[in-house]
Amino acid sequence: MSERFESHARTVTLLTLVSRITGLVREATFSRLFGAGALMSSFAFAFMIPNLFRRLFGEGALAAAFLPTYAQLEQRDPELAKRLASLLIAKLMLILGVVTLLGEAVLFGISMKSGHENIAIWLTMIMLPYMPMVCLVAILGAMLQVHKRFGPTAAAPIVLNVCIIATAFGAPFLMDVEHGERRIAHLGLVAGSVLLGGVLQIGWTLFALRRFQWWRNDRKDAHDSLRKVMRLAGPMILGLGVLQLNTLLDGLIASYPTIVGDTIFGHAYPLDGGAMATVSFAQRLYQFPLGVFGIAVATAIFPLLARQAGDAQAFVATIRRGLRLVVFIGLPASVGMILVREELTAVVLQGGLFTLENTKRVGFVLLGYAPAIWAYSMMHVLTRAYYAKDDSMTPVKVAIGVVLLNIVLNCTLIWTPLKEAGLAWSTALCSVVQVLILITLIRKHCAALIDRDVLMSWGKTIICTLPMTGVVMLFATSFHGEAASWSISLGRLILLVGSGMALVVTTAIALGMPELRWAIGKQS
Repeated sequence: MSERFESHARTVTLLTLVSRITGLVREATFSRLFGAGALMSSFAFAFMIPNLFRRLFGEGALAAAFLPTYAQLEQRDPELAKRLASLLIAKLMLILGVVTLLGEAVLFGISMKSGHENIAIWLTMIMLPYMPMVCLVAILGAMLQVHKRFGPTAAAPIVLNVCIIATAFGAPFLMDVEHGERRIAHLGLVAGSVLLGGVLQIGWTLFALRRFQWWRNDRKDAHDSLRKVMRLAGPMILGLGVLQLNTLLDGLIASYPTIVGDTIFGHAYPLDGGAMATVSFAQRLYQFPLGVFGIAVATAIFPLLARQAGDAQAFVATIRRGLRLVVFIGLPASVGMILVREELTAVVLQGGLFTLENTKRVGFVLLGYAPAIWAYSMMHVLTRAYYAKDDSMTPVKVAIGVVLLNIVLNCTLIWTPLKEAGLAWSTALCSVVQVLILITLIRKHCAALIDRDVLMSWGKTIICTLPMTGVVMLFATSFHGEAASWSISLGRLILLVGSGMALVVTTAIALGMPELRWAIGKQS
């Protein structure tokens, strides 16, 4: 029997589900304790910075370049694979350690100029050391994936979320959080808990790797392999660097009132101090199905694609299965998120300092992100297909073009009535464009991905989505305009999501879709 990725995807999906649930609990805690104003925007901006480096050096470019090389060496020369891992991690920690120290110095200088009154800057200073920690966890996680151990890496974010939640709940017992200065100190303690979470994540991942006895002080003969990894990673870092620069620019656009002020070139800025918090909360909500299903599939499929890179038939078959599966899950998720956006926001976030007005505002931004959940998922699968073929330049070139489009759209749409929701619509549109280009260009590496079976699968997924749409819309319309307690809102959300999922599953069974079995990790 040929090797499949679905059972690994199931493991990643289940643990990622728990991780994302704890992530929602974390966001629910933030929203109720800190609201969706300038203070929460400062934290969201500061937390974004180490995550940019994580995507660039950790689970992004470097891990994507390292994993195929490590996988091939593990099959051919396991001892050399261990020396490569040891050498890469030693070099990475040295470089990122220096970057962290330089970053702290720059941030301290900026903070001095503002009289140490810019909350976003000093929160960034607190959390910046998390950057090398999370990058190390990502590289160690790539090693575990090659050894077919997907669980520990998928579970690592749970450790971080638990630390943050425990601190957020525990700190109020030590201070009066009703006063503004105390709330700032409270948020500072929460930022510190991110570092504790990073330390525990490293310990957790190292514990999972202990049986492989991978660390080597003698790293001879590993430098050639490291140079290969860096040759692959170089273009990826360039491309992802552009993408992360774009993410940073998005954050700066949304955080401008918090970091700089409420005017730009003498004109009133179109966004207010709560824009970054609003966008951040909306991102967390739409990333729930993306992280649980889309990224889980891409994570599980990547090591398999790396091993199948020399087998054209198996390679194409695996990608086609991946594309069918992410659309089967992602399209109903996109439509469902559009339909339940305000109910979901109310259940997860509303309460305490997070008001009904905040709920409507986050829901409006979520309306922009939701239509392309399927495209975000597909993009992760397609990008890993290119990486498995040692082609990192094509995704880079596509990404650069799409980033330029995204920047133009961002800077245009925020001046329209969409305001911060314009950032979401720009992201969704650019993701669809990027997917279409990647599907077209990958033909230089393999046969056309969109064959009759893929088209039939997508068509059946659309058929599955139609009755779900009608029934959920009917229920949602009957609830419209009615004020409700949290428990009633939760019941409504469960009814909407449950009925929608039941209809998709029932229709998929009636149509005999194998994607339903794949989604629960069964092979066909």
